[in-house]
Amino acid sequence: MQIGPHVITPNLILAPMAGVTDKPFRMLCKKMGAGLCVSEMTISDPRFWRTNKSVHRMDHADEPSPISVQIAGTDPAQLAEAARFNVDHGAQIIDINMGCPAKKVCNVLAGSALMRDEKLVASILSATVKAVEVPVTLKIRTGWSPDSRNALAIARIAEDCGIQSLAIHGRTRQDFYTGLAEYDTIAAVKQALHIPVVANGDISDPVKAKFVLEYTKADALMIGRAAQGRPWIFKHIQHYLETGELLSEPPVAFIAETLLGHLRHLHEFYGEPQGVRIARKHLGWYSAEQDNAIEFRARVNKAETAREQTAITEDYFSGLMA
Repeated sequence: MQIGPHVITPNLILAPMAGVTDKPFRMLCKKMGAGLCVSEMTISDPRFWRTNKSVHRMDHADEPSPISVQIAGTDPAQLAEAARFNVDHGAQIIDINMGCPAKKVCNVLAGSALMRDEKLVASILSATVKAVEVPVTLKIRTGWSPDSRNALAIARIAEDCGIQSLAIHGRTRQDFYTGLAEYDTIAAVKQALHIPVVANGDISDPVKAKFVLEYTKADALMIGRAAQGRPWIFKHIQHYLETGELLSEPPVAFIAETLLGHLRHLHEFYGEPQGVRIARKHLGWYSAEQDNAIEFRARVNKAETAREQTAITEDYFSGLMA
């Protein structure tokens, strides 16, 4: 798969997830086999570009190429300026969010709410594509509601406006993350477009990944929640797609090593106490399938320092390996 000058190998992409796909997690997933990692959503309103949160989100030093940054908003001129600003700060691909179902995003008519206004969609996409020299991509859902699946119409607008790759989550905004993702809409869009199409939604394991890739004929797969606490899923999917062989789940020692490295990067990147707080959700995801996970989380979530959080984690995994 290719986006502008960038060859995406393998064709497995880490989905943008607010509060999750920060720099430490993106770099880890890239190391674990993701061909592209999209940043968490960056607001287009320039009033928020200098906050601590935004400064961290725009830090791409030493991050492997290509660097894809997702922006969100409703004003075409503002999104165009946000695209330019992020390119000046290292972005090599700009991704536009029209897929987020969160109420706080949709209530200001951003994210997937934009799919209800096709004229505005065209204005946003045209303005952003014209604003930057780098490729612009788009993330959408199948529609606003099951009665309004207009992904194909939006996709055609996107292609006409110069969007170079389209990712589709197989649910409507009204579905949020409930029920099962459907792939017929993605398959229909893929058949109608000439630009690359990326399938997203409920791709939870290598077998499901192969099914979705073959069913939709998509050019790539986008993995979201299934990578939380399991960043090695990219290597496992790629191995299965290439060989038909399922890899065993990694041993506890490998999980411990991966998690402790992730913790160190979070603590270094954010400092205390922010890094400690952000690490808590990852600790829960990594330990979810392990013995005594509830007791571990209850204990480690009380840690207030990086040293204490790391020590409790080392002690827990040492016990699992004993």
